[in-house]
Amino acid sequence: MEDEDLNQQEHDGTPSQMSPLEAEDRGYTLFRILDREFTIKVSKHRWAVVLVFSCYSMCNAFQWIQYAAINNIFMYFYGVSSFAIDWLSMCYMLAYIPLLLPVAWLLEKFGLRTIALAGSALNCLGAWVKLGSLQPHLFPVTVLGQVVCSVAQVFILGMPSRIASVWFGDDEVSTACSIAVLGNQLGIALGFLVPAVSVPNIDNPDELAYYISIMFYVTAVFKEKPKHPPSRAQCLSYALASTDASYLSSIIQLFKNLNFVLLVITYGLNAGAFYALCTLLNRMVIFHYVEEGVIVGRIGLTIVLAGMLGAVISGIWLDRTKTYKQTSLVLYIMTLVGMAGYTGTLNLGHLWIVYITAGIIGFSITGYLTLGFEFAVELTYLESEVVSSSGLLNVSAQVFGIIFTISQGQIIDNYGTMPGNIFLCVFLTLGAVLTAFIKADLRRQRILRMYL
Repeated sequence: MEDEDLNQQEHDGTPSQMSPLEAEDRGYTLFRILDREFTIKVSKHRWAVVLVFSCYSMCNAFQWIQYAAINNIFMYFYGVSSFAIDWLSMCYMLAYIPLLLPVAWLLEKFGLRTIALAGSALNCLGAWVKLGSLQPHLFPVTVLGQVVCSVAQVFILGMPSRIASVWFGDDEVSTACSIAVLGNQLGIALGFLVPAVSVPNIDNPDELAYYISIMFYVTAVFKEKPKHPPSRAQCLSYALASTDASYLSSIIQLFKNLNFVLLVITYGLNAGAFYALCTLLNRMVIFHYVEEGVIVGRIGLTIVLAGMLGAVISGIWLDRTKTYKQTSLVLYIMTLVGMAGYTGTLNLGHLWIVYITAGIIGFSITGYLTLGFEFAVELTYLESEVVSSSGLLNVSAQVFGIIFTISQGQIIDNYGTMPGNIFLCVFLTLGAVLTAFIKADLRRQRILRMYL
């Protein structure tokens, strides 16, 4: 039988032929469901896989935010509007929406390794294309390079929960997902810091081209899955998942799940606010601190480093407590409080307060992004993670990210930064209220208890 071959032991005999004590001594756990026996063993290569993926994600995220971090300098160099530079960030959001389902199909057909390599190759290609745009009249070339990178993002952004569930045990899956997300956040941190430090605000186009080239040059082991499933949840997924369900029928089924629909909306509001804040941070800070361009990089770095801490703490906490609903509500309220504080203090001239409020936003909003992936898996267990937890949540984030970025940018241009930030606070308040109505229908945990 093919299923039996998948669980063959590399040494003498198979785990199914061992006594439970002997199998346990060799690091295996035997698990039987629906007349099928699975051999559970956590791969020793799992951390290497998630770290390699994090590197892919870091390089891609760096290129997403590098233009927005020094928006004013690129406006001068290319002679375009701030809105045109904003679109270099928003093209990432726009590309994800139509390409999700094709990439999800490719993932199911060709597997994680092929998709990861394709995303990495596209990311590298986009970086090299942008090196050909180091003249003021070559803005279309830099747009082309950024579009290529935005396509690469579709191959990368939705992978954390998939990698976590395929490679990690039940007590590690949320932590692994948070580490996978860390790569993306580290890339954003570098995307804020490196441009602000390496590209000075000077008037000489030739010198500016040289410094921009340095920034672009910065950006210029993966197995498909382990031999044995790493957890009971993954065994159940293999045994119970429907093999003939189409993506369309899966999506229709997901939208009949009210709790998941509420999570899609609240996740989109939260992540969309984060995208808008990152994209427009340069414009907001320069509005009040005209000669302090480097501060943008430092504030962005504060947001992301605090977010990395929040993601790790959130992942470890979820693995130990499984309190998805309660934790998501606490983090949502923290995000709202941080955003309200940032809104009220940005124009006071006290940068230390801005750093504190930015840190609160980063800690809570990134912690929520990690939690959202795992909460969605719980609410939609046995559905594809790429379509449900990662896919539709990220589509919602991209849609709200585009709406919020355009709307807030127009509000800032016409009325100032405070009304623009109040605009985000209103939608974060709506998200917090809707989160309170999500029922903690933890299907993965419930099904696991049924078969234990």
